[in-house]
Amino acid sequence: MSYLTARCFCRPAVVALGVLLGACATPPQPLPEAIIPDVPFAGSALPPQRVPAAHRFALSPGDSVVGDVVVTTATHEDTLPDIARRFDVGYEEIVRANPGVDPWLPGEGREIVVPTAYVLPNAPQEGVVVNIAAMRLYYYPTVPKGAPRVVITHPIGIGKVGWKTPEGVTRVVARQKDPVWTPPDSVRREHLENGDPLPARVPAGPDNPLGAHLFRLGWPTYLIHGTNKPYGVGMRSSHGCLRLYPEDIRALFDAIPIGTKVQIVNQPTVLGSRKGVTYVQAFGRLEDDRKLADRSMPTAAVIQASLASRVSNQAGAVNWGAVARESVVASGLPLPVSGEREASLLALVAAAPRVANTLPIGAIWDGRGGTLDDERQYQEMLREQESPPVLRTP
Repeated sequence: MSYLTARCFCRPAVVALGVLLGACATPPQPLPEAIIPDVPFAGSALPPQRVPAAHRFALSPGDSVVGDVVVTTATHEDTLPDIARRFDVGYEEIVRANPGVDPWLPGEGREIVVPTAYVLPNAPQEGVVVNIAAMRLYYYPTVPKGAPRVVITHPIGIGKVGWKTPEGVTRVVARQKDPVWTPPDSVRREHLENGDPLPARVPAGPDNPLGAHLFRLGWPTYLIHGTNKPYGVGMRSSHGCLRLYPEDIRALFDAIPIGTKVQIVNQPTVLGSRKGVTYVQAFGRLEDDRKLADRSMPTAAVIQASLASRVSNQAGAVNWGAVARESVVASGLPLPVSGEREASLLALVAAAPRVANTLPIGAIWDGRGGTLDDERQYQEMLREQESPPVLRTP
């Protein structure tokens, strides 16, 4: 089954909204050049080409959308988590972009959408900004006056239900290599009740869930750290801390100075612009989001009232009905929603460049796991994500 078939028939919410969008009945329309890199498409006489790594982007003045959606082809050995780590995206990101695809057995020859395009969070572009709804971290390093500004972005794992990652502003107060983990009593109780008792101290090494690098925050019980279970990146799999792939936290370890501001936001739907075109990117609300009390589909008027200020210079051109529908579909892919540049999900994927399923040029990861990346770990991470919360006492 192709991606287009899966998108139309394997996800009921998308089927219903596809009728409203005209996605399955309207031929794909050309997309803005801003999201089509100069690489061969499917059907080209040239083989798919390697693409540059999608973790560091130059910021053009006034733009708040970076990267490009691409499509690659799974091999017999691939899993979706394998492809996700290869292209530096998280578990939920790649699963959301490929509805109907078995994460463990996508199938040789299947086209896989790689969602390496991002609408930046609506927050000051300084220090570290985390959008927990997107499960993604953005770092805006300080650059010399007059130098081009950049953003560095990586996927993260966040707190599971019952262990929510907090929102707010704090700072990096320390960093540590090869940390020893002293599990809080509340975490030890949870593990004990689940039949998996923890020792009072876990030494540095492959069994340490903090990985080999960490940042301490002004919030004493929350960290930004690596992991010994890379499949947990892009899932709700932690006790509130932010987890990164080992290679990503290693790259950030020396780059982020002590004292750097850290702002954590929860923005399930974000708007941004690139080259004068407005885009929407929606991820869906977290299960324990307070806003879930209102489960009705947001109207265009409600969406416009809450998001119009983010594109105030061109809000009159935005199709707010399309923004509202994508906030429910929550494909995680940035869609153009302004003027003549509007396009459906199907058109976006049809027009995306087809790229080689190999490590991108300049990738941080070397392709070697260093930890146990197999189906057992994958299933273990899913169980952790889905396990019922344990009541905690202060």
